[in-house]
This record gives sequence, structure tokens and C-alpha cells, in this order.
Amino acid sequence: MIDPLAKYLSRKASLAERPLEAGRLDGLDIVIVIPSLAESATLPVTLADLAANPRAEFERSLVIAVVNNAAACPGEVRSDNATTLAYLRAVKHPDLRLAVIDASSPGRELPQREGVGLARKIGMDWAVEILRRNGKSHGAIVSLDADTRVDGNYLPAIRAHFERPAAWAAVIGYAHPLDDADTRAAILCYELFLRYHELSLSWAGSPYGFHAIGSAMACTARAYCAVSGMNRRLAGEDFYFLQQLAKTGPISRIHGTTVHPSPRASWRVPFGTGRRVQRHLDYERDEYRLYHPESYRILRAWLEAVTGHPDIPAAGMLSKADAISPALAVFLRANDFEQAWERLQRHSSNPAQFLAQFHRWFDGFRTLKLIHHLRDIGLPDEDMFAALTRICERIGSQTNPHVTRANLDAQQALLEVLRKVRL
Repeated sequence: MIDPLAKYLSRKASLAERPLEAGRLDGLDIVIVIPSLAESATLPVTLADLAANPRAEFERSLVIAVVNNAAACPGEVRSDNATTLAYLRAVKHPDLRLAVIDASSPGRELPQREGVGLARKIGMDWAVEILRRNGKSHGAIVSLDADTRVDGNYLPAIRAHFERPAAWAAVIGYAHPLDDADTRAAILCYELFLRYHELSLSWAGSPYGFHAIGSAMACTARAYCAVSGMNRRLAGEDFYFLQQLAKTGPISRIHGTTVHPSPRASWRVPFGTGRRVQRHLDYERDEYRLYHPESYRILRAWLEAVTGHPDIPAAGMLSKADAISPALAVFLRANDFEQAWERLQRHSSNPAQFLAQFHRWFDGFRTLKLIHHLRDIGLPDEDMFAALTRICERIGSQTNPHVTRANLDAQQALLEVLRKVRL
């Protein structure tokens, strides 16, 4: 039988283009990949956090920093990356095993219009090769960012999770720092949105009810190869990567530790934390609006109907969809539901297989498109705090009627409640 890691590397990876600068690579079963773009001020802090983990972890864990930029990047970015490379080649953390990939210097830059997706892929492909050499196809490939803080039990928690026989992929608990007065309101607003959407999807029964944060995801080397590796998107690479992983195995949650993504504003990507914070600070739009709670009720009813009636004809399912919401039926017809449903029925030998295939078709992206469709034709975004009250009621969590836009302390108290919810 062909080794799936070797097969992936032969078809999808180009390791020789950007070599790995590293010491010994034996005994490893966890590889942490950190893309770094103009992060000379922040990456040392992230590495110091990793170095504060138990020393017993270092013998089996490797950190790969991928210093990257495109050829036509601004001069200050290239200069900052040169500083980072010099630091990484000289730094000495007791026992912390650190490797470097230069995707920044002339001749090694990323192609134009490439960015974080490709940078993650370069490091993760090397992680596959390292784990292959060590005979660790179930070893963990962990995605982190160069401006993200981690807890002192970060490595032990990840190791404990991936030592479980059924481990495939995971998202790691996260919490944005709230101690910066300039960004506190923006971060509270953004993280409340993230948790509302994730909890609402989980309540609805979607297998895509997990957060997609690039600095808070991990998978086995075998899982990584099963989805043909990391995509090369400039933004949203984390969402699409996790979606593909969810189509091939379970996405678990690692709650025993927390990553702390940066709260800073940024224009580097069109969406994500930095962009959302910048948008909030610029008053570009009303950020205190959330997808309408009724959209998730429609989604829940639809998924329950699918689960309960995998054998009925497509026309019958469309009738059920129309009874749930005429807008849902319109959406399904526009997405060629009848053909998809009939195809899934033809190629599934039992209900469990059918449902698995259905969720590959009705995936996270299609789910989000449905929510946007419902918003655009009759369920406009709702006031944030009214919507949050609704999801709290649905999941049996406490609510606070005094939460307002101006009351940041009350928002933070509500966020702390949501951070502790386990569905």
C-alpha cells in the first residue's frame, strides 16, 4: 500500500523550492507552523510563550517559522522580514526546537497575489515530510500565527488530544485580549459575532458549527493529506481548510488550553479579525448587527427534515422545505437540489452514508450562502443584543437585559459566559 503522506508529497508539495533550515528532526510528533509577514516585533513574544511550555514537550515538538512576502512587497516589509530571519537564525531558546523557512529573500519570495494560504502550505508540507520521516502519520500539524499568544499548557493540551486514537482534526479554544482600550469595543463586538454564529450553527445541528481561526486549528498529517493539503487563498484559507477536514473526519474541540489572537487592526486581508477591527474603528458600517435568529431556526428545521427523511424523492423534500420556509425552497432550487439529492440517493448504500454525503454537498459555504440568502430576501440582520438574547435562551444560558452598545463591561460579562458554553 502506498504511504498517503509520501503520495501527497510527490504530487502536491515542492519542498526543494524553499528549504528547511533546522537542526535534528528525529523523535518529532507535533509540528507547529507559523507564517510570519513583517512580524519582527511580535514573533519573539509568541516563541517565548511556546518556550514557557513544559520542557518535556520540546523533545517531540518542532516550531517552523515561515518568513514570507511577495516579490513586489513594500521595502519596509522586506526589511522587517530580514530582521526576523536574522533573529530566528541567532535566537537560542533552551531546548525549544525551531526551524526556519525563508520565503522572503530574493528568489524565494511568494508569487504575486499569494499570501498567508501559501505560506501556511509551505510550512505544513514540510511538517508532513518531517512526520513521514518519523513514522508519525497520526502526528499533529498545528497552525499558529506570529502575533498570537498561547498558554503555558498549549503543547500538553494538543498532545493529549492527538494521542486519542480517533483524533483527526481540531479547533483550539480562543479568546481575544480585551485589555487594549483602543480596540476593546471592536474586539468585543467581533468575538460576540463569532460566538453567536458558531453557537447558532451548533444549535441548528450543522456539522460546520466550529470557529475558523487560522491560529487555532490542527490536524493529523494523515488528515492533512486526505484533503490535499492547505489551500493557497489570500484570506479565508482557515475556513476552507477546516471545511474540507470536516468532510473527511470529525472536527473536535481542544478546550484545555487557549490561544489569544491579536486584537490589532489590519488591512492585510479583506476579512478576519484585523479587518473587522479596522472596519469598526473607521465606522464603516453598523457592526452591532447579527444574522437573524430565525435563519438558524430554518436551518435547524431543514437539517432535521433531511435526517428524518433520507429516502423520499427530491420533490417531497422540496415540499418539506417550502413548508419550513418558501425562501429555503427557492434557495435549494437555485442550487440544483433535485439533481444533487437524487445523485446522493443513487450513490449511498445506507442512511449514514447518505447523510455524510449530504453534508459534503450542503457544506459550510453553502450553509453560509443560505443564511445570506435568507437575510437578503426577508430576514435582515437583527440588533446584536436581541439576537444574543435569543441564542442564550435556545441553549439555556444566562442572559443580561442590560447589555447595550455603550456598556462594554456588560458585553464582556456576556462574552465570558459564551466562552464557557460547551455544546
